[in-house]
Amino acid sequence: MNDNYNTYRIWAPDNALWTQWAKPVLFARVDDGIHKPEELIKKIAHGETPIYHAEAGAKTRQAAGGANDSFGHSLYKHLMNGVSHMLPFVVGGGIMIALAFLLDDYAIDPSNFGMNTPVAAFFKTVGSAAFGYMLPILAGFIAMSIADRPGLAVGFAGGVLAMNGTNFAALAHGETTGISGGFLAALLAGFAAGYIVQFLKKITEKLPASLNGIRPMLIYPLGGILIIGAVMCGINPVMGIINTAMTDWLNAMGGTSKILLGAIVAGMMSIDMGGPFNKAAYVTGTGAIATAAAAGAAQGAIEYQMMAAVMVGGMVPPLAIALCTTFFKKKFTQDERKSGVVNYIMGLCFITEGAIPFAASDPLRVIPSCVVGSAVAGALSMFFGCSLMAPHGGIFVFPVVTNVLGYVISLVVGSLVGMLLLGVLKKNKEQ
Repeated sequence: MNDNYNTYRIWAPDNALWTQWAKPVLFARVDDGIHKPEELIKKIAHGETPIYHAEAGAKTRQAAGGANDSFGHSLYKHLMNGVSHMLPFVVGGGIMIALAFLLDDYAIDPSNFGMNTPVAAFFKTVGSAAFGYMLPILAGFIAMSIADRPGLAVGFAGGVLAMNGTNFAALAHGETTGISGGFLAALLAGFAAGYIVQFLKKITEKLPASLNGIRPMLIYPLGGILIIGAVMCGINPVMGIINTAMTDWLNAMGGTSKILLGAIVAGMMSIDMGGPFNKAAYVTGTGAIATAAAAGAAQGAIEYQMMAAVMVGGMVPPLAIALCTTFFKKKFTQDERKSGVVNYIMGLCFITEGAIPFAASDPLRVIPSCVVGSAVAGALSMFFGCSLMAPHGGIFVFPVVTNVLGYVISLVVGSLVGMLLLGVLKKNKEQ
């Protein structure tokens, strides 16, 4: 029998002997799989990986996670769960709304742009229906990540209240809406809802076993929605003020300040190419368009310009590397040149992670080159006033980008800058 396998003998209720095979399982962080593959393989090959079974496996996972179990990482995980579930609504709805503007006739009624023709009205109505649910979905799935399924309804309700800006003062005057707290209020609603349900689980643990059935069906949703309702109605005015102040600050940006903002968020997309900096910039962009959508901002708003800068910044790294493998062949091995071709496709599709293998093998040269290239692209995108209502899609959403020519120029120039810097910094590889 292989030494890497253990056999457990389990007596079934009917006294029949069953044999179950168990394998060693290594739990590790995702970034360890990218940056430390050899180390992980050696652990498995040398028999340093424990045999997995229920309890031991859970302990092993906890030990291997290390930082994964930290409070900060938990918050990040919950946030990403909400964002990943929100994105289909934003992408689908955002593209349909953008298509409505593309297909409409501005001359008919400028004040009703996007709804002037039947075709445009269809796209705008359906897109807005999907787009309008993104904040409740964000809050609901953040709460679900924290408290499992009982948190979903509570988080969704909190997200709706955050979106509508419902508050006690407005309710006293018979109004159900106020100033929307936007993306930030939805984030707060999601986390608050999740931990409220966790609190309800904790305080109801000692209830009689006969009442266990009503906990998930009655106590969690009723108590959770009641509490999150009171919480959101109390803090929505504050969140509305913060959201309004941020929107006014963005709208006040112009010239150098706007260009600098574009350079920063686009450059962040290349720092770790899928890591915390990348995600922070991306969430900032999606949060901006969520806020703009909730406020009914017009196409071309600064929030949509920020999203355009974020996406072009994420497209540059794979394209810069692909171009470098094509025009500076001596800087790469034959295998790297073959892999570089794939990055053309990944870059055009807005998959920044295609650059990770190259960055991992030579971070001191690849990352600075890509950061500079992305920052240039983001700055130019802001300079040209390019805006994007969809948070993903790469070249497939270029038809709905405002000033698409300027956007293409931004992408090309940024990629060329990144390519040239990388070509200068990298040393020739021995063939």
